[in-house]
Amino acid sequence: MKILGVIPARYQSSRFPGKSLVIINGSSMIERVYHQAQKAVLLDEVIVATDDRRIFDHVQAFGGKAMMTSADHESGTDRCAEVARQMEEFEIVINIQGDEPFILPTQIDLLVKHLKFEANLDISTLAKKISDEEELFNPNVVKVVFDLNGKALYFSRHPIPYLKNADRKDWLLQGEHYKHIGMYGFKSSILKQLSTLKAGRYYRMESLEQLKWLENGYSIRVEMTDQETLGIDTPEDLDRALDYMRDREKGVD
Repeated sequence: MKILGVIPARYQSSRFPGKSLVIINGSSMIERVYHQAQKAVLLDEVIVATDDRRIFDHVQAFGGKAMMTSADHESGTDRCAEVARQMEEFEIVINIQGDEPFILPTQIDLLVKHLKFEANLDISTLAKKISDEEELFNPNVVKVVFDLNGKALYFSRHPIPYLKNADRKDWLLQGEHYKHIGMYGFKSSILKQLSTLKAGRYYRMESLEQLKWLENGYSIRVEMTDQETLGIDTPEDLDRALDYMRDREKGVD
């Protein structure tokens, strides 16, 4: 079973245009993501999927593999699906976020683990327990609830589950809440189907593509990680990433 890691990377970003090419301590963000993905034990190949010649040329310049894809895709998932259709030899595709320069190879391998051995599993993703109240009530932090077997029940920008008999300030003490980390593993055959789905009602309400998959009956396995991710969506996020690197070099947690 061959496993492909795809890093979707577009140049035009409403909040941070060109972020894939920003330099973080001597290396571009996309180069950092690429080299971290290459360290994953279970990936057979890594490729950047982009709609921009500047990113394509940059990836080739540092020795990476890249593919030009359509500029019309609405999501990274759709871009990954285009790659999957052109690289039929891969049975599992991992969607690796191009704005996560500190992604851990072990997290990528975690996405692969159950997909590789469970025939009835369609999609895998990651979650981390929330310990910060600001995160819990931040609508930009997606929350997830799942059943006893780790299958996702729902994703929301609102804190879920709702604690009816507890004050808001006590929610983290009296309940368990989990942050969704937006990396995905797909059976290649499933990924191709997902890109053809129409937007469902919950997707339209919350603007979360994984709700479209759940609405259409696909199963999503939620794997637990205790490692934080540090995505870069804005210039302010980049400043935090640089601070993070400086602290790490100094040995500060």
